[in-house]
Amino acid sequence: MSYQNKDTKNEEDELIEKLVSINRVAKVVKGGRRFGFAALVVVGDGKGRVGIGANKAREVPEAIRKASVHARKKLLRVPLREGRTLHHDILGKFGKGLVLMRSAPPGTGIIAGGPVRAVFEALGVSDVVVKSIGSSNPHNMIKAALDGLLRSSSPRLIAQRRGKKVSDIIRERNLKHGGKEVAKREIEEGTQGERVAQAESSQEKSSQAESSQEKSSQAESSQEKSSQETSSEVAK
Repeated sequence: MSYQNKDTKNEEDELIEKLVSINRVAKVVKGGRRFGFAALVVVGDGKGRVGIGANKAREVPEAIRKASVHARKKLLRVPLREGRTLHHDILGKFGKGLVLMRSAPPGTGIIAGGPVRAVFEALGVSDVVVKSIGSSNPHNMIKAALDGLLRSSSPRLIAQRRGKKVSDIIRERNLKHGGKEVAKREIEEGTQGERVAQAESSQEKSSQAESSQEKSSQAESSQEKSSQETSSEVAK
Protein backbone atom coordinates (compact mmCIF):
# COMPACT_ATOMS: atom_id res chain seq x y z
CA MET A 1 0.00 0.00 0.00
CA SER A 2 1.36 3.39 -0.96
CA TYR A 3 0.55 6.13 1.55
CA GLN A 4 0.22 9.75 0.51
CA ASN A 5 -1.10 12.93 2.09
CA LYS A 6 -1.62 15.59 -0.54
CA ASP A 7 -3.94 18.55 -0.20
CA THR A 8 -5.52 20.80 -2.78
CA LYS A 9 -7.91 23.71 -2.37
CA ASN A 10 -10.81 24.05 -4.76
CA GLU A 11 -11.32 27.66 -5.79
CA GLU A 12 -15.05 27.24 -6.55
CA ASP A 13 -16.34 26.20 -3.14
CA GLU A 14 -13.21 26.73 -1.00
CA LEU A 15 -13.01 23.09 0.08
CA ILE A 16 -9.75 21.45 1.14
CA GLU A 17 -9.10 18.02 -0.35
CA LYS A 18 -6.58 15.69 1.26
CA LEU A 19 -5.55 12.46 -0.38
CA VAL A 20 -4.94 9.95 2.41
CA SER A 21 -4.06 6.73 0.61
CA ILE A 22 -4.15 4.92 -2.73
CA ASN A 23 -4.26 1.14 -3.03
CA ARG A 24 -3.86 -1.00 -6.10
CA VAL A 25 -6.70 -3.47 -6.34
CA ALA A 26 -7.41 -6.37 -8.68
CA LYS A 27 -10.60 -7.90 -10.00
CA VAL A 28 -10.44 -11.52 -11.13
CA VAL A 29 -12.35 -12.15 -14.37
CA LYS A 30 -12.52 -14.97 -16.87
CA GLY A 31 -9.54 -13.83 -18.88
CA GLY A 32 -7.34 -13.00 -15.87
CA ARG A 33 -7.16 -10.03 -13.50
CA ARG A 34 -8.09 -6.41 -14.07
CA PHE A 35 -6.08 -3.95 -12.04
CA GLY A 36 -7.42 -0.69 -10.68
CA PHE A 37 -6.84 1.84 -7.89
CA ALA A 38 -8.81 2.64 -4.73
CA ALA A 39 -8.49 6.17 -3.31
CA LEU A 40 -9.34 7.48 0.16
CA VAL A 41 -9.98 11.24 0.34
CA VAL A 42 -10.86 13.67 3.13
CA VAL A 43 -12.67 16.91 2.26
CA GLY A 44 -13.31 19.88 4.55
CA ASP A 45 -13.85 23.62 4.51
CA GLY A 46 -11.48 24.42 7.40
CA LYS A 47 -14.40 25.91 9.36
CA GLY A 48 -15.95 22.91 11.08
CA ARG A 49 -17.18 20.75 8.20
CA VAL A 50 -15.55 17.49 7.10
CA GLY A 51 -16.37 14.44 5.01
CA ILE A 52 -14.62 11.26 3.85
CA GLY A 53 -14.95 9.38 0.59
CA ALA A 54 -13.54 6.21 -0.98
CA ASN A 55 -13.93 4.96 -4.52
CA LYS A 56 -12.26 2.86 -7.22
CA ALA A 57 -11.33 3.39 -10.87
CA ARG A 58 -8.99 2.07 -13.54
CA GLU A 59 -6.80 5.19 -13.31
CA VAL A 60 -5.52 7.13 -10.28
CA PRO A 61 -6.94 10.59 -11.20
CA GLU A 62 -10.39 9.14 -11.84
CA ALA A 63 -10.34 7.27 -8.53
CA ILE A 64 -9.41 10.47 -6.68
CA ARG A 65 -12.14 12.45 -8.45
CA LYS A 66 -14.82 9.88 -7.66
CA ALA A 67 -13.72 9.66 -4.00
CA SER A 68 -13.77 13.47 -3.74
CA VAL A 69 -17.31 13.65 -5.14
CA HIS A 70 -18.36 10.97 -2.67
CA ALA A 71 -16.83 12.93 0.24
CA ARG A 72 -18.49 16.21 -0.79
CA LYS A 73 -21.90 14.54 -0.57
CA LYS A 74 -21.23 13.55 3.07
CA LEU A 75 -19.98 16.79 4.62
CA LEU A 76 -20.84 16.91 8.32
CA ARG A 77 -20.78 19.81 10.79
CA VAL A 78 -18.63 19.39 13.93
CA PRO A 79 -18.90 21.86 16.85
CA LEU A 80 -15.55 23.45 17.69
CA ARG A 81 -14.42 25.42 20.72
CA GLU A 82 -13.24 28.92 19.73
CA GLY A 83 -12.86 27.54 16.20
CA ARG A 84 -9.55 25.86 17.08
CA THR A 85 -10.10 22.75 19.24
CA LEU A 86 -12.68 20.30 20.57
CA HIS A 87 -15.09 21.07 23.39
CA HIS A 88 -14.25 17.88 25.32
CA ASP A 89 -12.34 14.61 25.10
CA ILE A 90 -13.79 12.00 22.75
CA LEU A 91 -13.21 8.29 22.15
CA GLY A 92 -14.17 7.16 18.63
CA LYS A 93 -14.56 3.55 17.57
CA PHE A 94 -15.13 1.79 14.27
CA GLY A 95 -14.43 -1.91 13.88
CA LYS A 96 -11.01 -2.53 15.40
CA GLY A 97 -10.08 1.12 15.12
CA LEU A 98 -10.00 3.09 18.38
CA VAL A 99 -9.00 6.77 18.40
CA LEU A 100 -8.72 9.01 21.49
CA MET A 101 -9.09 12.74 20.81
CA ARG A 102 -8.39 15.37 23.47
CA SER A 103 -8.84 19.13 23.47
CA ALA A 104 -5.68 21.20 23.90
CA PRO A 105 -4.71 24.76 24.92
CA PRO A 106 -3.68 27.35 22.32
CA GLY A 107 -0.29 26.79 20.73
CA THR A 108 -0.34 23.00 21.06
CA GLY A 109 -0.83 22.28 17.36
CA ILE A 110 -2.13 19.10 15.78
CA ILE A 111 -0.41 16.24 17.59
CA ALA A 112 -1.60 13.38 15.40
CA GLY A 113 -0.08 11.14 12.81
CA GLY A 114 -1.14 9.37 9.68
CA PRO A 115 -4.66 9.57 8.30
CA VAL A 116 -6.20 11.21 11.39
CA ARG A 117 -4.06 14.31 10.91
CA ALA A 118 -5.65 14.88 7.50
CA VAL A 119 -9.11 14.85 9.11
CA PHE A 120 -8.29 17.61 11.59
CA GLU A 121 -6.43 19.71 9.03
CA ALA A 122 -9.44 19.60 6.70
CA LEU A 123 -11.76 20.28 9.64
CA GLY A 124 -9.89 23.44 10.61
CA VAL A 125 -8.70 22.32 14.07
CA SER A 126 -5.40 23.88 15.12
CA ASP A 127 -4.95 22.47 18.65
CA VAL A 128 -5.68 18.82 19.41
CA VAL A 129 -3.97 15.70 20.77
CA VAL A 130 -4.88 12.39 19.11
CA LYS A 131 -3.80 8.85 19.93
CA SER A 132 -4.70 5.79 17.87
CA ILE A 133 -5.09 2.79 20.18
CA GLY A 134 -6.55 0.16 17.85
CA SER A 135 -6.05 -0.79 14.22
CA SER A 136 -3.64 1.11 11.97
CA ASN A 137 -5.83 0.65 8.91
CA PRO A 138 -6.45 4.14 7.41
CA HIS A 139 -10.13 3.41 6.77
CA ASN A 140 -10.74 2.24 10.34
CA MET A 141 -8.77 5.14 11.84
CA ILE A 142 -10.57 7.84 9.84
CA LYS A 143 -14.02 6.34 10.43
CA ALA A 144 -13.27 5.96 14.16
CA ALA A 145 -12.24 9.63 14.32
CA LEU A 146 -15.40 10.64 12.44
CA ASP A 147 -17.52 8.53 14.80
CA GLY A 148 -16.10 10.39 17.79
CA LEU A 149 -16.52 13.79 16.15
CA LEU A 150 -20.17 13.07 15.37
CA ARG A 151 -20.79 12.34 19.07
CA SER A 152 -19.16 15.58 20.23
CA SER A 153 -21.37 18.35 21.58
CA SER A 154 -21.08 22.02 22.48
CA PRO A 155 -22.31 23.92 25.58
CA ARG A 156 -25.13 25.37 23.48
CA LEU A 157 -26.44 21.93 22.50
CA ILE A 158 -26.19 20.67 26.08
CA ALA A 159 -27.99 23.78 27.36
CA GLN A 160 -30.84 23.22 24.89
CA ARG A 161 -31.07 19.57 25.89
CA ARG A 162 -31.16 20.32 29.63
CA GLY A 163 -33.18 23.50 29.46
CA LYS A 164 -30.43 25.61 31.04
CA LYS A 165 -28.41 28.66 30.12
CA VAL A 166 -25.12 28.38 28.23
CA SER A 167 -23.37 30.33 31.01
CA ASP A 168 -24.45 27.70 33.57
CA ILE A 169 -23.02 24.88 31.44
CA ILE A 170 -19.73 26.75 30.98
CA ARG A 171 -19.56 27.43 34.73
CA GLU A 172 -20.09 23.74 35.50
CA ARG A 173 -17.33 22.82 33.05
CA ASN A 174 -14.92 25.32 34.63
CA LEU A 175 -15.72 24.01 38.10
CA LYS A 176 -15.19 20.45 36.93
CA HIS A 177 -11.81 21.27 35.42
CA GLY A 178 -10.84 23.29 38.51
CA GLY A 179 -11.84 20.55 40.95
CA LYS A 180 -8.32 19.17 41.25
CA GLU A 181 -6.88 22.55 42.11
CA VAL A 182 -9.58 23.09 44.73
CA ALA A 183 -8.86 19.68 46.20
CA LYS A 184 -5.15 20.45 46.35
CA ARG A 185 -5.87 23.73 48.11
CA GLU A 186 -8.13 22.00 50.60
CA ILE A 187 -5.49 19.38 51.28
CA GLU A 188 -2.83 22.05 51.75
CA GLU A 189 -5.13 24.00 54.05
CA GLY A 190 -5.89 20.85 56.01
CA THR A 191 -2.21 19.98 56.41
CA GLN A 192 -1.45 23.53 57.47
CA GLY A 193 -4.30 23.38 60.01
CA GLU A 194 -2.93 20.12 61.37
CA ARG A 195 0.52 21.64 61.68
CA VAL A 196 -0.87 24.69 63.49
CA ALA A 197 -2.85 22.47 65.85
CA GLN A 198 0.22 20.35 66.56
CA ALA A 199 2.28 23.47 67.24
CA GLU A 200 -0.38 24.84 69.58
CA SER A 201 -0.67 21.54 71.44
CA SER A 202 3.12 21.37 71.83
CA GLN A 203 3.13 24.93 73.15
CA GLU A 204 0.40 24.07 75.65
CA LYS A 205 2.33 21.02 76.80
CA SER A 206 5.51 23.05 77.23
CA SER A 207 3.63 25.77 79.17
CA GLN A 208 2.06 23.12 81.39
CA ALA A 209 5.48 21.58 82.03
CA GLU A 210 6.92 24.98 82.91
CA SER A 211 4.04 25.74 85.29
CA SER A 212 4.48 22.36 86.99
CA GLN A 213 8.21 23.03 87.37
CA GLU A 214 7.48 26.44 88.89
CA LYS A 215 5.02 24.90 91.34
CA SER A 216 7.52 22.23 92.37
CA SER A 217 10.26 24.84 92.85
CA GLN A 218 7.90 26.98 94.97
CA ALA A 219 7.02 23.97 97.11
CA GLU A 220 10.71 23.14 97.63
CA SER A 221 11.47 26.74 98.62
CA SER A 222 8.56 26.77 101.09
CA GLN A 223 9.80 23.51 102.62
CA GLU A 224 13.30 24.96 102.99
CA LYS A 225 11.91 28.05 104.73
CA SER A 226 9.86 25.97 107.12
CA SER A 227 12.86 23.77 107.93
CA GLN A 228 15.02 26.84 108.58
CA GLU A 229 12.36 28.29 110.90
CA THR A 230 12.10 25.06 112.89
CA SER A 231 15.90 24.86 113.22
CA SER A 232 16.10 28.45 114.50
CA GLU A 233 13.39 27.79 117.09
CA VAL A 234 15.22 24.70 118.31
CA ALA A 235 18.47 26.67 118.66
CA LYS A 236 16.71 29.29 120.79
